[in-house]
Amino acid sequence: KSANPQWREQFDFHYFSDRKDMLDIEVWRKDNKKHEELLGTCHVDITALPTKQTNCLELPLEKHPGSLLMLIAVAPCTGVSISDLCVCPLGDPSERQQISQRYSIKNSFRDIKDIGFLQVKVLKAVDLLAADFSGKSDPFCVLELGNDMLQTHTVYKNLNPEWNKVFTFPIKDIHDVLEVTVFDEDGDKPPDFLGKVAIPLLSV
Repeated sequence: KSANPQWREQFDFHYFSDRKDMLDIEVWRKDNKKHEELLGTCHVDITALPTKQTNCLELPLEKHPGSLLMLIAVAPCTGVSISDLCVCPLGDPSERQQISQRYSIKNSFRDIKDIGFLQVKVLKAVDLLAADFSGKSDPFCVLELGNDMLQTHTVYKNLNPEWNKVFTFPIKDIHDVLEVTVFDEDGDKPPDFLGKVAIPLLSV
C-alpha cells in the first residue's frame, strides 16, 4: 500500500564483457496471491555505463507514471567462471597446489572474506520429463549459490542432455545451499520446470 516504496535490496548479476546485454527491469503490483498487474518497465544498457564506479540512475517507467531510483555498479568479478571440461580450472596440478597453499591453515586469516570457492561439473541429465508435444524437451540447467546464478546452454529435443560444463563460484557463506534446477526452454514463454536438487555446502 505504497506509491513510493523503498526496497533497499542488492542483487549481483554476472555480466560477461563479450555480450551486449540489456538489464530489463519490471515493476509489478500484487493485490493478492492470484492477481498481479504490471506497473511499468525500464531498460539499462550495461555497455554504456562507466566501470569501477557506482552509477546513480533515475529511470522513468515506459508507458506508465513513475520512476525507479537505482545504484548500478559494473566491477570486475573474480572467482566466477564457466568453462568446458577440457579446460577445467582445477585440472592443472600446479594450480591445485597454489589453491591448497591459499587455503592452508597458516593463511586462513589473511583474507577473512575469502572463504573458498566451489567448482561444479555439470555433466548430463538422464530420463527427463517430456515437456513438448513431440515427446522431447529442450533442457538447460541453472545453478544458484546465494545470489550468484549461472546456467548451461540448451540442448534441443533431448531427454538425456549432455552439457559437460564446469562452473566456479566464490563462496560467501559456508551455510549456503547450491540449488541445481533443470528447465525446458519454451521460446518466448517462461521455461517449464523439469526438476530440482538442493545441496547444502556443509554436506560437500
